[in-house]
Amino acid sequence: MRIGFGYDIHPLVPGRRLILGGVTVPFDRGLSGHSDADVLCHAISDALIGAAALGDIGLMFPDTDSRYKDADSLILLSQVANKVRNQGYTISNIDTTVIAEKPKLTPHREAIKQKLSAALNLSDNQVSFKATTHEKFDATGQGEAIAAYAVVLLE
Repeated sequence: MRIGFGYDIHPLVPGRRLILGGVTVPFDRGLSGHSDADVLCHAISDALIGAAALGDIGLMFPDTDSRYKDADSLILLSQVANKVRNQGYTISNIDTTVIAEKPKLTPHREAIKQKLSAALNLSDNQVSFKATTHEKFDATGQGEAIAAYAVVLLE
């Protein structure tokens, strides 16, 4: 068995859609980044890549490559999962946490879990999604950014 850990954070900016776990969440700002800046997909991707010792998301999908400009991170996550499986691993489970003061993510929980499960070709009970705040501390707590953590178990 192998464990992988992933983390990502992006600033919130006006003029972009907020996408988390492949779901467009209604909000007045979105995450800034080269791709669609889906911090949740990025954290899971990095956890998978790390568990399989394949480097990191920046090596696999560099922000210097125009092919990934505004890329759908859910599609990239699916590609990562396939690469991990091609190395002979089975994804046992994924546990995630998103840190955001706003918007409230509980209403989008099931949609996010379904999108992630489908992209990863996993059952709903293999993917956990939680959301929390930083109680007004740091950039996420001040509503300036959204961050995500992910832990993955491979067999």
